[in-house]
Amino acid sequence: MMSYLEHFNLDDQPFRLTPDPDYVYWTKQHSRAKAYMESTIWLADGFVIITGEIGSGKTTLLQSFLSELDDDVVYAVVSQTQLSATQFLQAVLTEFGFRPFNKKKVELLDMLNMFLIEQYSNGKKVVLIVDEAQNLSKKVLEEIRLLSGIETHKEKVLRIILAGQPELKDVLDSPGLKQLIQRVRLRFHIGPLAKEELSYYVNHRLSVAGRDDESLFSEGAFDLLYRYTGGVPRLINTICDTALLCAFADEKHDIDESDIRAAGEELGWQEHDDRTGNFPMPQLVQDEPEKEFLTKIEILAEGQMVAKYKFATGRVIVGRAPDNEIYIRSKFVSRHHAQLTSSKDGCMIEDLNSTNGMFIDDQRIKKYRLQDGDCISMGVHQLVYHDLRKSVGSKEDEADVSDAVDDGDDNFAQERS
Repeated sequence: MMSYLEHFNLDDQPFRLTPDPDYVYWTKQHSRAKAYMESTIWLADGFVIITGEIGSGKTTLLQSFLSELDDDVVYAVVSQTQLSATQFLQAVLTEFGFRPFNKKKVELLDMLNMFLIEQYSNGKKVVLIVDEAQNLSKKVLEEIRLLSGIETHKEKVLRIILAGQPELKDVLDSPGLKQLIQRVRLRFHIGPLAKEELSYYVNHRLSVAGRDDESLFSEGAFDLLYRYTGGVPRLINTICDTALLCAFADEKHDIDESDIRAAGEELGWQEHDDRTGNFPMPQLVQDEPEKEFLTKIEILAEGQMVAKYKFATGRVIVGRAPDNEIYIRSKFVSRHHAQLTSSKDGCMIEDLNSTNGMFIDDQRIKKYRLQDGDCISMGVHQLVYHDLRKSVGSKEDEADVSDAVDDGDDNFAQERS
């Protein structure tokens, strides 16, 4: 008897609900969220919060992030979050290989503190990841704030990633947790897939599962899929799997609107208007709500102007990866090379442990407060800093536009934020 997989020329079940890093579809949202998680490794005081709708792929994203960590990273993942403060500390220590039961809270804190200092002394980086963090009590969140402050005489020794459903945003924004939020470097929210991304997502999963072509689902099927799911990956997987079963039972070899509708009826789903709106791309949280440009960066390649950027308060990353706010495609630039932090006090640049470093007047710098006109060299590219604080609100350079420039191996491609 022919199986479900053979019938559709598949090697594996493409729409299973169990998180699997092999099936991750990298939307711009997911790439940015992963880049923010990776930033906890480069930054000694990394503290990142990732939120997303149910079924948006947070857990799969975390698994992908964990699968790529280097050997010098030690991590703990806590997924059971309906715990007291003492139980939470026990869970963290258990993940790190301890047997911390029947210990008082002060003993648990001492064990964890000594472990973190020991790992730091051995050149290890320690990351604590808390999934389903929306269920954490305020007492546990306060405990996490205190843990984030453990430090040596040089730097903090624990990186933290909190991941959870949208309710986590409301919890963290409550008045009693202001001190915790002040410790957070980055916050990011993963929304549903955009309508135009849905077909790419479905065909990507089919391709990973062994399907050679993209003809299985019709265009009409994709339109109806979006009306049923609103772009939520878990809902897409559920209804697609059911549609394949319905078509298999009817001995059909492709999926059209009738199969999606049959699957919706089988599941008891309705088409809902609130699932069919436009979902805006999440943005990096800024320190100030107003859009006042404080920093201007001009990018030169071998002396030729190739791009201009202007930034308000907040942090931006410079590097070779396309998910950076300043994207420099060059073999001399690391994937995430440096960080620029703009504030009312000026702009600070910090090297993110890049391979080739950055220089001002042939002097290598690690962390430096920029002065108007400073030129920072990264390989064959230069970043020229202009202080806009004195001209905030002016219309000068409103038409700054940059184009991609092709220079062989050192191509520069800009993606405006």
